[in-house]
Amino acid sequence: MAHDFNLHAPAGANKRKKILGRGQGSGRGTTSGKGNKGQKARSGGKTYVGFEGGQMPLYRRLAHRGFSNYPFKKEWQIVNLGEIEKFFEAGEIVDLASLHKKGLAKSSEPVKVLANGDFSKKLSFKVAAASAGAKEKIEKAGGDITLNPPLPKARPKVNKKKTGGKK
Repeated sequence: MAHDFNLHAPAGANKRKKILGRGQGSGRGTTSGKGNKGQKARSGGKTYVGFEGGQMPLYRRLAHRGFSNYPFKKEWQIVNLGEIEKFFEAGEIVDLASLHKKGLAKSSEPVKVLANGDFSKKLSFKVAAASAGAKEKIEKAGGDITLNPPLPKARPKVNKKKTGGKK
């Protein structure tokens, strides 16, 4: 059994460093790969994103007005009755902790139960929200549901700059 102890890196693994500005013969002389003249060819000649050569950029030309409800939106974890049917036995309590334990929900966001899927077990629900169809199916199966709506999120702080004008 012959062993080959000639260890070497695979082809293309080790690249030589690109050496710039060392004369015409080097292949990377004169402009050193920066093209011809202009701001980007100079040392420290970088521009920022959205820079338009000194012209007033588009993001500053357009008015930015209005209100976004995004910071205040409600986020729910959706769990369907069909999934609950598979994971829970009759008589159990369905709440955030039990859903988290069975891998149907994360422990942070409030849970909303939806009516998708077949449901026939008598379960006791303690969740943040449920659709009208889900409530109907739960009560039809002999279960009961208690809703504990989540507390509203704290309002994000808005940085209002004070103006020097009169009030």
